[in-house]
Amino acid sequence: MIIILTGDGKGKTTSAIGHAIRALGSGRKVAMLHFIKSPAWRTGEDVMLGRIKEWVGEDFLHKKHGKGFVGILGDTLPREKHIAAAEVAFEEARKIIEQGEYRTIILDEINVAVSIGLIQKEKVTELLQALPEEIDLVLTGRGARKEHIALAHIVTEMREIKHHFQKGEKAKKGVEY
Repeated sequence: MIIILTGDGKGKTTSAIGHAIRALGSGRKVAMLHFIKSPAWRTGEDVMLGRIKEWVGEDFLHKKHGKGFVGILGDTLPREKHIAAAEVAFEEARKIIEQGEYRTIILDEINVAVSIGLIQKEKVTELLQALPEEIDLVLTGRGARKEHIALAHIVTEMREIKHHFQKGEKAKKGVEY
């Protein structure tokens, strides 16, 4: 199955992590690759995913390939570094899918990577079209492409109705990271 979690609201990655936990609990091996988020930025999710990894061992692969939020205030990296990191993540995803060892694969923020031009949408389309039937692929991030939505089996759009950012408040530990 192809599952897309998109929209401007909060909860896309959180939902994907819930999907990972469900899959692991059902005896499936899970790989989760991040396209934007950097290993330098350690979140509450990282702490708990590390504990899950300790518990289930090789049944769970978790890697952050990103270099941080592209174009956001404070981003000093050349765009080429972000592109290279996204390409590494995409090639690893392709290899994992081809090998078939992991049956649930989460590509966190890949929709964003496509929408801002770090990954070509055609590459993702080809990946989706060639996805083996026994693999569930979860794509997260704002701005999912219409052509990818058309190929998906499940699409959920998180819609922001109210968020404390609207009042100028900063991200809160344990809520946003």
